[in-house]
Amino acid sequence: MTAAAVLDRGLDPAQRIHPAAMAQPKDNPNYKVIAENRRARFDYAIEEDVECGIVLMGSEVKSLRLNTANIAESYAEVKDGELWLINSYIAPYEQAMFGHEDRRPRKLLASKRELSRMWNETSRKGMTLVPLVLYFNHRGIAKIKIAIAKGKKTVDKRETEAKRDWNRQKQRLLKEHG
Repeated sequence: MTAAAVLDRGLDPAQRIHPAAMAQPKDNPNYKVIAENRRARFDYAIEEDVECGIVLMGSEVKSLRLNTANIAESYAEVKDGELWLINSYIAPYEQAMFGHEDRRPRKLLASKRELSRMWNETSRKGMTLVPLVLYFNHRGIAKIKIAIAKGKKTVDKRETEAKRDWNRQKQRLLKEHG
């Protein structure tokens, strides 16, 4: 059945499904991962993550569209009731007349409730805010996913690695014999 047939189906105009109300395709051309902090899941025990907006200059957005960013050494902190991303790298955009600093602190946008929760969590011993992924969402807006996490010790890292290896081995055995 074609999309037009599904939309029309002989129903009266008030009952027809509008094309914009239908589900969006899975492979949305606007969604794009820019930078990922792969070490974060290894170095930290992640309790929860929060999606935040990010305040950028025009040249920074242009640079992000070229995938020239790195959030591996960056972190977030709550300062004076605002959330800031510290030490993230966005390469200067070559064609910009007035460029930007590549490692400047960038303000993150979150609700007051999320901000207060993050501040309370980071005031606990050992808790920190770690950026996980920087991406453009389905509407083409730059977002960053921040995790509330606790640093792992070397022993914890080894345990996580051993569990991951055991799960892989289990899956392999089940696939072969199951």
